[in-house]
Amino acid sequence: MNWLDAIILGIVEGITEFLPISSTGHLIICTTILGIQPDDFVKLFTVFIQLGAILSVIILYFKNFFCFSSYQDFITFYTKLFIAFIPSAIFGILLNDWIDKALESPVVVAIFLLLGGVFFVYSDKLFKHNKKSTELLKNKDAFLIGMFQSIAMFPGVSRSGATIIGGLFRRLSKKSAAEFSFFLAVPTMFGATAKKLFDFFQRHSQLNKVEINLLIIGNIVAFIVALLAIKFFIGLLNKTGFAVYGWYRIIVGTVILILYFSGISLSII
Repeated sequence: MNWLDAIILGIVEGITEFLPISSTGHLIICTTILGIQPDDFVKLFTVFIQLGAILSVIILYFKNFFCFSSYQDFITFYTKLFIAFIPSAIFGILLNDWIDKALESPVVVAIFLLLGGVFFVYSDKLFKHNKKSTELLKNKDAFLIGMFQSIAMFPGVSRSGATIIGGLFRRLSKKSAAEFSFFLAVPTMFGATAKKLFDFFQRHSQLNKVEINLLIIGNIVAFIVALLAIKFFIGLLNKTGFAVYGWYRIIVGTVILILYFSGISLSII
């Protein structure tokens, strides 16, 4: 893995992390195309660069995270995030070894891209009357959204996609469902990164200078691109809904499966 790979993966992470198209799935596909072997550092890299994307959320939604009219509003907001985070924390620990193995399979990614794509194609009609805002979200709603997020342990499902679907089922509007997904990404991705770092340092004594530089490059690129991607997503969501992302998932998943079962290697570089 070199600096150009880090830039490309940072761009992919920044674009896909908050869109319902699976950032992990796209990173798996991208590393396969680039011919990058999924060793311990590469697995760490693909998770660690999420920190750059997290920072973009905190910057764009600074008031939501730090500016409250009362102490009670502060407690309410972070309680909901914590409750929604719990299911992923539990399943992430229990399924960690399985997830690592699944992260090496573009076919698994393709299948879940297809399944999620079909749902998103019809989601606009299913939830067209949703109008609830995040302020009206109850703790029970937050927990159920967290359960949906746990489904994203399967690569290709999409963490943002799963949480948005969970929000829609709890009657959140499309914009509110997307924004709560952004908020929930912060503790979830911090937790995933901390766990991956812990696992890495159990096997390796340290990161070398080249690896540290690659992590820095990837995070900077992911941060800049994610800032633009979030604004683009919210703008497009208000105009077109989720169907466009559903069709995109279906097309990408289908192409991957055709290439795989035709015996054509995805490693083209």
